[in-house]
Amino acid sequence: MARKKGRDVSGWLLIDKPAGVGSTDVVGRVRWALDAKKAGHAGTLDPDATGLLAVALGEATKTVPWLTDALKAYDFTVTWGAETSTDDAAGEVLRRSDARPVAEAIEAALPAFRGEILQVPPAVSAVKVDGARAYDLAREGEEFTLAARPLWVEDLTLTAVREDQADLHLVCGKGGYVRAIARDLGRALGCLGHVQRLRRVWSGPFDVGGAIPFDRVDRAAQAELDTALLPIQSALDLPEMRATDQGAARLRNGNPGQVLGTADYGAEVWVSHGGRALAIGRYMGGEVHPSRVFVQS
Repeated sequence: MARKKGRDVSGWLLIDKPAGVGSTDVVGRVRWALDAKKAGHAGTLDPDATGLLAVALGEATKTVPWLTDALKAYDFTVTWGAETSTDDAAGEVLRRSDARPVAEAIEAALPAFRGEILQVPPAVSAVKVDGARAYDLAREGEEFTLAARPLWVEDLTLTAVREDQADLHLVCGKGGYVRAIARDLGRALGCLGHVQRLRRVWSGPFDVGGAIPFDRVDRAAQAELDTALLPIQSALDLPEMRATDQGAARLRNGNPGQVLGTADYGAEVWVSHGGRALAIGRYMGGEVHPSRVFVQS
């Protein structure tokens, strides 16, 4: 039986994802609970990871790239003494070490992982190799090499130390793998390491403190979830312009439209009309040239 089209629901729903469920499964459940036509997310969390998963619904999916490009923060625990095939506790142990780092040694190693760094993604990751996902090749036993990628690390801080583990806080840009940070830090300290626990605490303007526990999605009434939706523009760290009535009509058709407000010439902005998000585009002195237009019923 074909799935019915669903409702025109647009906005962001913040979910606190538990361990043991995939990001795609969370999106599917949210879409079902809201009977939404379209849904997606801005940044996969590994099945064993927890924390913030921002789910975009309807026209909000057009703003996903802006949230994907934003900084994100993670709290994670590294277990020392073993390197695994997945760089986390779910993988097979490949190498062991009896060495254990003291706090001073960990602190001394962290500056090398801040700023613009090069990072080789985990073998079990979504990175493509000749058109195939690395995790699929790894499961099939294929041998391959992943190239190092640039990553901006805004901050990496040690928050607690135990005999076999350390807790850290990471703030990084797009494309960062916390598992790779743990792996490479363990190698740099000569003790080996892998991620034991991982939690995303914020992403761009969204914080896990404002997220709904995933198990509440099934229990909540549709109207309750509707009230929890954040507006489309919530993911945008851009200046707001207000369209005139004539400008709004032109923008809705994908044409440059007149706006009120000020911004730097050529700056990327978002445009509102009647209190709702209408478009994203470039401010060209009195009008905006749209790159995205939101169609809201």
